[in-house]
Amino acid sequence: MITRFRIGAEEMVGIRCGSCAVTHALPAIIYDTARLQGGYWHCPNGHSRGWARGENQEELAVARRDRDRLRQENARLADESIAEARKRIAAETKLKRYTKRTAAGLCPCCNRSFRQLKAHLKSKHPDYNVVPLKAS
Repeated sequence: MITRFRIGAEEMVGIRCGSCAVTHALPAIIYDTARLQGGYWHCPNGHSRGWARGENQEELAVARRDRDRLRQENARLADESIAEARKRIAAETKLKRYTKRTAAGLCPCCNRSFRQLKAHLKSKHPDYNVVPLKAS
């Protein structure tokens, strides 16, 4: 079991030796460096503890690749989100424009103004699909 604690300003790591079960502490910088780059220390009874050089380099490389992949994925998702927001805003703008124009009696097909737009659409543009808008 590994625990971290402070003695004054020094961060320490408490460790139990796997050979003799003696609990001892060493500076966190020594423990972290040995874990990341490889290296050893000795418990108070002289048992060698630590990691071989390069043993965790593969783990570190995998973690870095995962981090880079996640950053790229986040950037891609952010770009997609921005693109979708722009599409939504463009569609809303187009709908507002269309709604104002048709409310003013302007035909969406031939861009002419009519008092009876609905009757005009029915007689002159029968294939035009009119979707009634709900009042909000």
